[in-house]
Amino acid sequence: ISAIITETTKYYSQMLAVVITLLKSLWCFQPQTTQAATEEEEEAEEEEAEELGHVDTYAEYKPSKSTIGISHPDIVVETNTLSSVPPPDITYTLSIPESTIKNGLLSALQLEAIIYACQQHEVILQNKQRAGFLIGDGAGVGKGRTVAGIILENYLKGRKKALWFSISNDLKFDAERDLKDIDAPNIPVHALNKIKYGDTATSEGVLFATYSALIGESQAGGQLRTRIKQILDWCKPEFDGVIIFDECHKAKNATSTKMGKAVLDLQSKLPHARVVYASATGASEPKNMIYMSRLGIWGEGTPFRTFDDFLHSIEKRGVGAMEIVAMDMKVSGMYIARQLSFSGVSFRIEEIGLDSDFKEVYNKAAKLAADELGMVSRKSLWGQFWSSHQRFFKYLCIAAKVRSLVELAQKELEAGKCIVIGLQSTGESRTREVLDENDGHLDRFVSAAEGRQPKVPKHSVDNSGVINITDDSSSDSDGIDTDSNSSPDSLLDNDDVIFVNQTSYQTGRHHFFFSRIEEMKQDLLNKIAELGKELPLNTLDELIDKFGGPDKVSEMTGRKGRVVRRPDGTVRYESRAEQGLTIDHINLKEKDRFMSGEKLVAIISEAASSGISLQADKRVKNQRRRVHMTLELPWSADRAIQQFGRTHRSNQVTAPEYIFLISELAGERRFASIVAKRLESLGALTHGDRRATESRDLSRYNFENKYGTKALDKITKAILGFIDNKVPPPKGYPGGDAMFFRGMFIFWFSVSREYHQQMKVVCTDRFLSLITKFLNRILGLEVHKQNHLFQYFTDNFDYLIEKDKKEGKYDMGILDLAPGNDEIYEETQETFLTAGNPQDGQVVLYKISVDRGMPWDEAYKKSLNLSGHDEGFYLSVKLRGNYPCVLLAEQGRGKNFVVYKPNIGKQTHPESLEKLHQKYRKVTPEEARDCWENQFTFSFKKCSHANWNGKCKKIEEGQECLQGMRLRQYHMLCGALLRVWKRVSDVVSDITNSSILQIVRLKTKQHNKQVGIKIPETCVPRVRDELLQMDDEVKKRRKEKEQAAENERKRKNEY
Repeated sequence: ISAIITETTKYYSQMLAVVITLLKSLWCFQPQTTQAATEEEEEAEEEEAEELGHVDTYAEYKPSKSTIGISHPDIVVETNTLSSVPPPDITYTLSIPESTIKNGLLSALQLEAIIYACQQHEVILQNKQRAGFLIGDGAGVGKGRTVAGIILENYLKGRKKALWFSISNDLKFDAERDLKDIDAPNIPVHALNKIKYGDTATSEGVLFATYSALIGESQAGGQLRTRIKQILDWCKPEFDGVIIFDECHKAKNATSTKMGKAVLDLQSKLPHARVVYASATGASEPKNMIYMSRLGIWGEGTPFRTFDDFLHSIEKRGVGAMEIVAMDMKVSGMYIARQLSFSGVSFRIEEIGLDSDFKEVYNKAAKLAADELGMVSRKSLWGQFWSSHQRFFKYLCIAAKVRSLVELAQKELEAGKCIVIGLQSTGESRTREVLDENDGHLDRFVSAAEGRQPKVPKHSVDNSGVINITDDSSSDSDGIDTDSNSSPDSLLDNDDVIFVNQTSYQTGRHHFFFSRIEEMKQDLLNKIAELGKELPLNTLDELIDKFGGPDKVSEMTGRKGRVVRRPDGTVRYESRAEQGLTIDHINLKEKDRFMSGEKLVAIISEAASSGISLQADKRVKNQRRRVHMTLELPWSADRAIQQFGRTHRSNQVTAPEYIFLISELAGERRFASIVAKRLESLGALTHGDRRATESRDLSRYNFENKYGTKALDKITKAILGFIDNKVPPPKGYPGGDAMFFRGMFIFWFSVSREYHQQMKVVCTDRFLSLITKFLNRILGLEVHKQNHLFQYFTDNFDYLIEKDKKEGKYDMGILDLAPGNDEIYEETQETFLTAGNPQDGQVVLYKISVDRGMPWDEAYKKSLNLSGHDEGFYLSVKLRGNYPCVLLAEQGRGKNFVVYKPNIGKQTHPESLEKLHQKYRKVTPEEARDCWENQFTFSFKKCSHANWNGKCKKIEEGQECLQGMRLRQYHMLCGALLRVWKRVSDVVSDITNSSILQIVRLKTKQHNKQVGIKIPETCVPRVRDELLQMDDEVKKRRKEKEQAAENERKRKNEY
């Protein structure tokens, strides 16, 4: 293989050299007269860069159409994108008492959510079910009171029964508190878990249950009773009260989980119920929206017949389409999403260096993992191996940061702050294993990583010469992806079976072969035992120990016991239990100790990530600023957002600081990558702007996208010698580039293709095409190899993104049209009807004009603030027409200058000082004025060609030319975009060969905010035709409905 690759590479290198020589010779014969034309083209390109950019992600939120209630106690914001689309007009009249509103028990924005929810509940969808409402308010805004308000409103309207589902039975007390806080203590709350199966005696009030209760069942008395039947019996079929799905992200994956199916089933069997979905993370990915069947986004009367059609369409078009979903839901009155302002909140990432001792242990573990790789078969065992492999190295990654975290935390404590540490894994299972092995005695701290090494499989050989490989270990499942694939039915495809070369297979060789396997296995186990002595301790126990023990640390996790150091220095295992308290109650007790200032360090795991408030509350004693350190990123954005929301909530004295600790291990970015991807899509879907969650500064770790896949493909081909990559390997690898490629080739081959001389059938692993598997696998490389390979991957990743940006193929998300420009005008608008569920909507095609020029007065005023030697006005050395070109240069970053021109204002691309001096000369304002004013006036409706050459070829040929013109025109489609997305996308894709629809927002001179799809000029006629056709279809259907209603009325009158 090596020889073939070498020869192939040599041949292509020779061919490439010939092509380069030919190109060079051709270049030499290019006529010199093209230089001026090239300069002209360059300048035109600089002037014609899109007037698009990013502005602030959030806008301060005030209810736009609701006028009742007093302001919320804290600053609340909405993404700029969602704030650019208006909610529907209010038609609903509240019944909530005036005293509740006047006393501020419900704030203006909470009342607004209640009004829109109740208004949406008046709508009946085309499938005869009542429409639902989604509250997407961020953690800490006060969803609990909003939900209580919706229940109170319906109670006052005579609907005395309500269902409230949440994630924990303990949150029943929060529900009671929320009802009490809004002066509705008379509404009783019944906990379903305290009611016997089959009992439906409670007459009215709120039935509070967990999602897991929906799938509860009992066989008591030999009769099957289920909680869902009990709930349905209590409600009765005609139930039209409220069903609250609080923290509804727990019902995601509705088709694949029993719980999710029960949520769908309940909604289906109670079609008249008033459904409210409430969660800050309710729609982290489009596929998780399946349980939101009452939003009416898919189904009869919508562009998407089924949920799968909706899912396919949205996923195909990426985050841009998800942004449209959020906006469309708000416009349609089914969604509201605000969050606490992040003003005062600081985010930073601490990249943690590794000491030499830790690197040595890690490298030993990596070499050992490579040895184990040779003893594992495929499919189920491969899955278990890679799952254990991933967990093991994840624990090492976490352990690498403990010392740095403690040092950082001690400094913050000394500065008068308090610490909240976010973890996901407690390592309890390994502690209990060691406890069991030692008959309940423990005199040392345990390493969580030690119990996570891949277990060595057992082997046996049957008479037919087939080696059967089995494993008696049960696979752990703590939410980490495994790489196992589905098991095939046929023996030939079963990778747990390996065929031995039977022609040379002998009984004696059987004995030798089996003995050799046992010998290898024992050798491996000895190495594992030896390494175990050097592995780091359980992170949670070590943290508690370093902060001074349980008396100094509030632990809010789900584990039952821990290993602690006694005053005499000895170590023992002790239960977390306190007299008369369950684990859940212990967590609440620990929370109180932290909030009172008795303890200044809190450690939370997922068990405490929903419902517990740890902010610097004005009502508690401990008002120190919270420093929230994330040692271990959660496995999903849902969990990340929930955990971040523990320390940033309403009514706080100070906003928290967030610190993310990520070690220099390249493989750890795999974990950051998962969350970054989810945060990006979560921001897009639940807040209508993918940058809404980007403030958490993890987006640069998102490699799970098409650029990651392409970059992986490029480095794979480069390492295997199939291509010469434009991106060079990172510098500094021991032995240079040749050794880098050689080392990586061996790694690639070992993890993608197992080969043993005795074995005839070779099994392949298709991981090379999957970015997640690549990021998993590199964890098992030695530190320097891992970091260099990851650097090579990210260099290629960045190169591909830059390339697409230059070619205009990169999806930039929602951009602002002419940011910073106030001269934006609406010229024309055309309205088209769109089909809806149940109401029809509309879209508006706007023609927008942007005057991007900079008047002389503005330029002169700016020049007065410039003091640098090279800053100021410049005139071109060469004349363009009768005048030289003029510009104003301002020192930018580094050696580059920001350039302003009379016809385009601020130029998108900066200029280098060298290029500036090459083409221009510095002049005084007096010398520049005439040229500036002439060019400003001339360019209002005339292109640069007319200015430079006195005429324009395109204009003479009857075509349009906008190059360098002050006045630019754009077409924007706004309104119910989700309903026309597919039709418009197909037209644009057909004409431009790009499936990307650029979403833009703007604010006109008249202060009107707009957000919509920017329609390319060449596509406008076809898009207009498509919209007219759709408009006709809606009008025709309306007419048919009206005619049918008229006929029905006549028939009844005749009867």
